[in-house]
Amino acid sequence: MLRNWLRAAPLERHLKKPSLMRDSLGRLVFIDEAGTQHIDVHAVRAFPITAPSAGISLMDSAGKELFWFASLAVIPEEDRALLMEELAAREFMPVIDRISSVSSYATPSIWLVQTDRGETRLRLNGEENIRRVAGNTLLISDANGVQYLVRDSSQLDKHSRKLLDRFL
Repeated sequence: MLRNWLRAAPLERHLKKPSLMRDSLGRLVFIDEAGTQHIDVHAVRAFPITAPSAGISLMDSAGKELFWFASLAVIPEEDRALLMEELAAREFMPVIDRISSVSSYATPSIWLVQTDRGETRLRLNGEENIRRVAGNTLLISDANGVQYLVRDSSQLDKHSRKLLDRFL
């Protein structure tokens, strides 16, 4: 009888839920199911523009994937707040709300734009630096490597669309 009980009892590993925290230096620390702490991890979105809340990977400092979250919705609230903070620091992508003026319709040109972070100037080196990502979503790279997002070019005001159409 004891033999049958031993055979029927499954061997269970006592795993913890993965979690996130910050160390004393402010670095993001991932604690995996086995309780191992991975220090200085980085959160990376799989599809930052088309599906920002789906597919988030935690990478170590060498670029190795440690953990995959299929969606932000599956992450506990405390960990999600840390993850969103980390992503915000990593992903600097101002959203263009309005194009006020362009210095020239030939490139390179200086654009005066209104973004979600305020007014700024960007230098467009060539028309190839404006890429259509999906539908009416555009990604504009300036001469300094900063990427600006136009969520929906059809939702821009008439003046902005007219200026933008000259470069598309």
